Amino acid sequence: MYAVRIVLLMLVSSLFAGCGYNSLQKQDEEVKAQWSEVLNQYQRRADLVPNLVNTVKGAVAAEKDILDSVINARSKATSIQATPELINDPAAFQKWQAAQGELSSALSRLMLVVERYPDLKSISGFADLRAQLEGTENRIAVARKRYIEAVQTYNTTVRSFPTNLTAKMFGHQLRPNFTVENEAQISRPPTVDFGTPATEPVRTPPKLERTN
Repeated sequence: MYAVRIVLLMLVSSLFAGCGYNSLQKQDEEVKAQWSEVLNQYQRRADLVPNLVNTVKGAVAAEKDILDSVINARSKATSIQATPELINDPAAFQKWQAAQGELSSALSRLMLVVERYPDLKSISGFADLRAQLEGTENRIAVARKRYIEAVQTYNTTVRSFPTNLTAKMFGHQLRPNFTVENEAQISRPPTVDFGTPATEPVRTPPKLERTN
């Protein structure tokens, strides 16, 4: 009886391996891990916003509307509970993305405004804050790129035969992904330079769309 159970277990294991079950599990976990990193980096940016506003508000007091828009956008973005399960809820996912886009837009406007205030360079801690912002934008770009790659691999497995049958059986669905016209933008973070005139137009973050 024990030997029969072992043989049955081996047959079941072989069946799952052949139908792509193990690959789906591995790729699903990779998508979750990369999405968590995306969330971590956006949270890192949100944590820097109060320091940014407090650092520049004295020098750009006349730009109160811009400063207020950044704070309000951050509040809206952080009010949405960002969990690994967020990508399983299309409505919540789109709401989160819209809030992050609003914060990105507000920060971009602020960055353009403070370029008109060269005295900011002399403010204590400003250089370090600028470096942190540049680093965070770069980390966000890298995290997005890795998420894109993980989702592409996972979605291909979900849609391919015969693993698509296994995916349906165990409830695996296509995951949303970043889409941009020029994927090179993903790996090129925006320039954060508060001391020189802007040389590039303000770029808004790419939208996330569900792959059909």
